[in-house]
Amino acid sequence: MKNIKLFACPTAEEFTQEICDYLKLPMGKTSYQKFSNDNNFVQILEPVRGQDVYVVQTTQPPVNERIMELLITIDALKRASADHISVVLPYFMYCRSDKKDQPRIPVTAKLMAQLIEAAGANRVITCDLHNDAIQSYFDIYCDKLSAQRLLQKYFKEKNLDNMVVVATDAGSAKKAYKYSKYFDCPIALIDKRRDGNDDRAIATNVIGQVKGKNAIIFDDEIDTAGSMMETAHILEREGAKSIYVGCTHGVLSGPAIERLKNAPIKECVMTNTVPLPKEKRIDKIKVLSIAPTFAEAILRIHEDRSISDIC
Repeated sequence: MKNIKLFACPTAEEFTQEICDYLKLPMGKTSYQKFSNDNNFVQILEPVRGQDVYVVQTTQPPVNERIMELLITIDALKRASADHISVVLPYFMYCRSDKKDQPRIPVTAKLMAQLIEAAGANRVITCDLHNDAIQSYFDIYCDKLSAQRLLQKYFKEKNLDNMVVVATDAGSAKKAYKYSKYFDCPIALIDKRRDGNDDRAIATNVIGQVKGKNAIIFDDEIDTAGSMMETAHILEREGAKSIYVGCTHGVLSGPAIERLKNAPIKECVMTNTVPLPKEKRIDKIKVLSIAPTFAEAILRIHEDRSISDIC
């Protein structure tokens, strides 16, 4: 591959190395430093003039620190005369702040898009957005990949019988339907109520049959795991034989790990779009790498080929 370079922001080195290994490319060299006044400094340690450059960033806390690292890196690459700058964001920061559904609040996902564009990026590659409309917040290219095929392959290999795919709420019913169509199994829906900004959602009813079945809950992300915990408990109450969870983004903030430990879940499968620290790696959690999917997308984009069949 000619005229292409990949760079990692400080917390994205492991994910970027996986991409580089797939593409058989060396990782670009950078220097990150924080001054005593808490200002960040970035230097690109090799020429990028005329190159097709990809910079990878995660949202490992503190998220606002990751944003500044990314924006400064984009600016450094732009000023070093990179021909084309693509930002790889496995998990798009502030993606849940995607609409103005209360008085006097921001749409921060839109602001993130504007900041990335203003810094000098030409393209963004991300995965399973909380709201697909976020793609329209950009006036540059925005490619959205999906973990659906990765999760489908994993659960298919488990050879579970008598399956039912469970949607955690009405909003995730469309996603659940796609999975149920793939597995050729029925779908069930949880009637869930959330109060304002309260992270905890209350599951009240199951619409559909789950008794005696192997239930799989698919969702785009697990944050505090409040919704997942309520869903698992109501499925247990309704007589589900076993309960599995599949999600793209394992944010796992606050009490999430403790809740997963205590929830009647046999296995929680997630991808590595968000780095999982060692202290959060419990036996119930299985992490699948989605880096090869991003690597294949980068290869196809660089070669001006379609990525629709891997999205």
